[in-house]
Amino acid sequence: MDVFLVPVAPDRYELYCEEPDDPETADGAPPPRGFFRRIAHRFRATLAEAERDRRRGDAPPADRPASLFVRLKARTLRWVAEWIAEQRLLWQLRGKTAVSLVYPSDVSEAHANQLLRRSLQRDWERHRFWLVIDSLGLVGSALLILLPGPNFIGYYFLLRTGGHYLSLRGARQALTNVRWTFESSAMLASLRGMVEEPPAAREARVQAVAAALRLEHFATFFQRSATP
Repeated sequence: MDVFLVPVAPDRYELYCEEPDDPETADGAPPPRGFFRRIAHRFRATLAEAERDRRRGDAPPADRPASLFVRLKARTLRWVAEWIAEQRLLWQLRGKTAVSLVYPSDVSEAHANQLLRRSLQRDWERHRFWLVIDSLGLVGSALLILLPGPNFIGYYFLLRTGGHYLSLRGARQALTNVRWTFESSAMLASLRGMVEEPPAAREARVQAVAAALRLEHFATFFQRSATP
């Protein structure tokens, strides 16, 4: 697995990776027994549906306007898909024991390692905090099952609680168990000079960097994240 240390501002970096993004789920499998196992099953099924919806990008036919529920569900799934993209790196790190950090060649290996661990530690602390908060929200939302209709608030806290738990595990794995190797990249270093430019002016060069690194979605990530 390759993780990229990307300069997105004069003094700020973001970690980025592209890995297969199918959540582990068994389509059509009956829900397992046990309260917590059913919650985990529902969480994985929702993630899988959101990922399929993101890849399809389907819209309802023009002659069949979508109902309010369908539109609400589509909007929710788009939000979930975007949220998954933000957490994917940490989720992928859960099962890894050897990872390569590709960093800009104008940064020393020691400094790149420091930036990596600082980012992972910050993520671990942030997800630990929100795991506690959203777990309380999940417990409180259980009272809403007495009301008729879908428990959207419960689903919201279910997704956030599960997501923060997976992210927490990934950050801890990366900090304590992953064996990191380091590789410098002149292509990543070249991005530093593009940060100050408007997105339209640098688009072609960012696409060239993405192609050289063989990263399909990297250009979109950099154009959205890089700021002066």
